[in-house]
Amino acid sequence: MDESAPGWDAIDGALGRVYGDTEPFHWGTVLKWSLGGPDPLDGISAYRRDDPVPHWHYVSYGMTELYEKESSNPDESGWGFEFTFRLARDPHGPADDEPPVWAANFLQNLARYVFRTGNWFEAGHHIDLNGPIAADRADTAIRAAAFVQDPELGAISTPHGRVEFLQIVGLTHDEYQSARRWDARSLLETLGPHLPLYVTDLGRGSLLADPDVAEAVRRGEARDGSSQGSVLVDVVGWTLRSGAVTLRFGALPAPAIAEALRGRLPYGRDLVVSGRDAHVVFRPGDAFAAREIDDSALELTVPASALDDLVAALPAEAGSRPVPSLPGLVVDIEPTALRDGRTGEATGRVIG
Repeated sequence: MDESAPGWDAIDGALGRVYGDTEPFHWGTVLKWSLGGPDPLDGISAYRRDDPVPHWHYVSYGMTELYEKESSNPDESGWGFEFTFRLARDPHGPADDEPPVWAANFLQNLARYVFRTGNWFEAGHHIDLNGPIAADRADTAIRAAAFVQDPELGAISTPHGRVEFLQIVGLTHDEYQSARRWDARSLLETLGPHLPLYVTDLGRGSLLADPDVAEAVRRGEARDGSSQGSVLVDVVGWTLRSGAVTLRFGALPAPAIAEALRGRLPYGRDLVVSGRDAHVVFRPGDAFAAREIDDSALELTVPASALDDLVAALPAEAGSRPVPSLPGLVVDIEPTALRDGRTGEATGRVIG
């Protein structure tokens, strides 16, 4: 790039320290997002690697301010991160000479999610993809992802502020469940010895099949509880009349809320269930209480003796369920229309 793209040049500089003069495969965007185009990322590069395992190293250009400083935050460039992704190669496969295009599309889809919703990612975050990470690989067990700082690229300072290289790490469904019950950073540290540079291998099975790994994760969950202080949902609501409360959630995230409650309240920690315009705060306490903080926030205090009943009222099944040990509390679960976690498009499937 020329001198008019100092942010792009800074990314190239960081890659140059790892790859020298190696020329990557590169996909460019014809019509920029700012001009009405469909792709938020102006470019994606992929480097062929043979060590420590054969893989492709993808890096995005476009989550940060590549050209001019536009945001009012002097400390961070744009969203503050660029995506990276390391995908295992098959050295004996028929298409080993070129990086798979689906992975570049995957990065674009994640970027669209951020640009459209305003919800950004950070190291330690995780996401359920609601299907295989690659649409044409129904056989893969990789159906979720977590985020970690890229172990080689780290973070850099640019003329427009700090940029972190945020690597996407593919997870199996049970590994994702452990990330929710425990902590994604701690889980990835535990899996790290089995995932060199956190390369995503579509052919691998769950690392929790290893008894030693499974036991280390179990001990961590029991010792630490969950670091997930909030659950983001599409549907959250309530009615509060004369001390009687009816909560409203969708069927898809209901089990996640239940798991998060078990990982938070017994450890003396709050849990926030957040929607677009409202949120419910669950707090541990000696006695049940409900109060509206304002029109968009409800606070519920839940005693330890009632936790099992509250969790039991949160299955992935539509219906209205009273909580026996919390008189006056009812949980309404609504059906959830599934969306593809990679594209955000409706799948036609309904949970509940």
